[in-house]
Amino acid sequence: MRLFVALDLDAGAREAIAALQRRVAQALGPDRSLKRVDPAHMHVTLAFLGEIADARVPSLVDELSVDIDTSPFSAELRGLGVFPPHGAPRILWLGVGEGADEIAEVQQEVANRLERLDVLLEQRPFHPHLTLARWRTSRPADRERALSADHDTVVARVNVHHVTLYESRLSPAGPSYTVLARATLT
Repeated sequence: MRLFVALDLDAGAREAIAALQRRVAQALGPDRSLKRVDPAHMHVTLAFLGEIADARVPSLVDELSVDIDTSPFSAELRGLGVFPPHGAPRILWLGVGEGADEIAEVQQEVANRLERLDVLLEQRPFHPHLTLARWRTSRPADRERALSADHDTVVARVNVHHVTLYESRLSPAGPSYTVLARATLT
């Protein structure tokens, strides 16, 4: 199974993000190489596990069903960015302002739990964000045009009260996600 752990967004945040995506599309003009992520599929990824053998999934479900000893908190989604930081961009993302430190703490707890189960995660530093779009092909100038849609305001606020373990199934119609476990922040 292809698995990941994420923070969920509410309907209001998804609507605000969709409006931001439209603003970015307007700034870029008729750029058909930019593929927007469906707001219904948006989340803040805490850990991408990749392909996990079915036999290992029950222990992951058990571990990621245990409450997390951190109080629920609010986070603000703001600030456009692109990956990679130089040259032609490939990914357009929305960052986290207030609440980023709390998200990082929750991510570290999730990473520690996964490490106990011998699940290897990426070694690069965690940067809380959500992916808005991906370029199929791009030019360095696309960076400036896309970032010009950033009004340096809070796009949405989300209340974080749990983390979710998802199974992701990919298809030509797009991904589908199934909830396998939830850990509540207490």
